[in-house]
Amino acid sequence: MHNKALVNDIVNLAHISENDLVLELGAGKGAITNVLSNRARKVLAVEYDQKFIKKLKQLEMKNTVIIEQDILKISLPREHFVVVSNIPYAITTPIMKMLLNNPSSGFLNGVIVVEKGAAKRFTSNFVKDPYIIAWKMWFDIQYIKGISRKNFSPPPRVDSAMITINRKAKPIVPISDYLIFWGLAEHVLKDPQLSIDLALKGIFTPPQIKHLKRNLRINNEVSVATLSEQQWGLIFETMVKHVPTFRWPKVKKAKLNHL
Repeated sequence: MHNKALVNDIVNLAHISENDLVLELGAGKGAITNVLSNRARKVLAVEYDQKFIKKLKQLEMKNTVIIEQDILKISLPREHFVVVSNIPYAITTPIMKMLLNNPSSGFLNGVIVVEKGAAKRFTSNFVKDPYIIAWKMWFDIQYIKGISRKNFSPPPRVDSAMITINRKAKPIVPISDYLIFWGLAEHVLKDPQLSIDLALKGIFTPPQIKHLKRNLRINNEVSVATLSEQQWGLIFETMVKHVPTFRWPKVKKAKLNHL
């Protein structure tokens, strides 16, 4: 990323303070890292490419630790941290899962540049992936703006976009129940085009579904992919209160990174 104004926009949007621990995933030549190092308490810059690592070290940035490792193999900080990154597009979804699949992590918020198509998928009101609706129970994900490929050297084949991620002050589903919600989301979104009657069959009884639909204010024609965050929260709350646990869909913690 060679556009200095754009780099400053990204860092400014993150509202980095001298108390923040910042994780940068894919530091590259250090365009963002250099700005972060002057604002944050500490920067963890992850980079695996040796030619970039050499350039990063030449910058002699203060408060910065260069982590020479594959992004997907790092351990996330145990303390609270912020992410500011232009992430590698080939592993966009795995990186997002690493950050968001477990809401009990120390991840607070972030400003991330991703491939434009991925940014639209993560922020769309039509949600067909269970992991995306799960993220939205605990985090607000917003599409900020598109970024032309001309801002990069060499330019990638696709345009990019900037997204923000902020932990919700009040989660829709309690963090302690995240595995229970994952089970529900995985079950309901096996076929995102299904009506709510068919998607919830096997969890709720027909009378419960009828009552639930009335509370959700929806009809048979609505596919489960169009449900809002609040509607998902109501479905979850109803399941926990009125459905016996043996009918709750289950998911194992070890499986989360593969969903």
